[in-house]
Amino acid sequence: MAERSALRILVVDDDPAMVRLAAAALTAHGFTDLEHVATGRDALLAAARADVLLLDQNLPDLAGREVLLALRAWPEPPSVVMVTAHGSETFAADALRAGAEDYLVKDASLAAMLPEVVERVRRMRSLREALATAERELLHVERRAAVGEMTVTLHHEINNPLMAATAELELLLGGQDALSGAQRQSLETVRGMLERIREIVKRAGALRRAATAEYAPGVQMIDLQAGSPRPEVPSKGRALVLVPEEGTARVLESLLRRAGYAVQRVAGPAGLVPASQGFDVSLVVAAERSLPANLPGPAQRPYRLFILQDGDGTAARAAEPSETLGLPLDPEGLAAALA
Repeated sequence: MAERSALRILVVDDDPAMVRLAAAALTAHGFTDLEHVATGRDALLAAARADVLLLDQNLPDLAGREVLLALRAWPEPPSVVMVTAHGSETFAADALRAGAEDYLVKDASLAAMLPEVVERVRRMRSLREALATAERELLHVERRAAVGEMTVTLHHEINNPLMAATAELELLLGGQDALSGAQRQSLETVRGMLERIREIVKRAGALRRAATAEYAPGVQMIDLQAGSPRPEVPSKGRALVLVPEEGTARVLESLLRRAGYAVQRVAGPAGLVPASQGFDVSLVVAAERSLPANLPGPAQRPYRLFILQDGDGTAARAAEPSETLGLPLDPEGLAAALA
């Protein structure tokens, strides 16, 4: 439970008994990085050190909702779970509208519910971070594609006239008696410039990544001197992904590629079994509700099967997967399972 112990939790409550209860329930489930303050003002001062706030609605100086609204104005606020002694649908709706990720009521179920809610918040935070990473990786892929298209344009638009200009220059330099010394020196200078342009076009044609360098303060340029890195060759085979929810699918793709898999999306349940018959398929990740009826049993599968449980678990259990992943997806848990 290393990922749980890394979650920084700030308990904001002026009731010592509540603080002890929360600490006992959380530490028993691996959440060990805890801090406590008793007022709203202290919460605002300590919140920058926290990933999650357990925020009581009734504080000595400020209402919990006031603290929540103040935190939501931060560029990167911590997650907030509102806690109240008097729960109602109105309170829950208001807390969620104000930006809380969840809420809890101080009743007999609090000790059991608290670790579950905090774990769900932890997973959602981790999933958002993983999705942001996947979006950045997608942007880099699109940028590399744009660089490749530009190099084709450079070859087409520059290389042909460059060759013609070089040929004309060589004809002029070949006339032994028609040129003065000064003219010949000038043409030799032009020849050097054309050679430099040819070399730049050649480098641009070999470019496979959009490395940048500073041209002027605040202005970047493509660095043609930077060598293109050797592309990473997936070492763990091909992973098939059949997950309808786009954000989760992008996170899965990103994590699988970083783990060394070549990733292929499968469009629907009908395509999963045919796609999985490839000799290089070593992993299949599928949502429970998307599992095809003709999925081979464990003895007939030459690959590992990870199921993302988005149903009641019946189909997942029947498929006898290598791993069952809960929702929201836990990126750290998936990485550990892959390792």
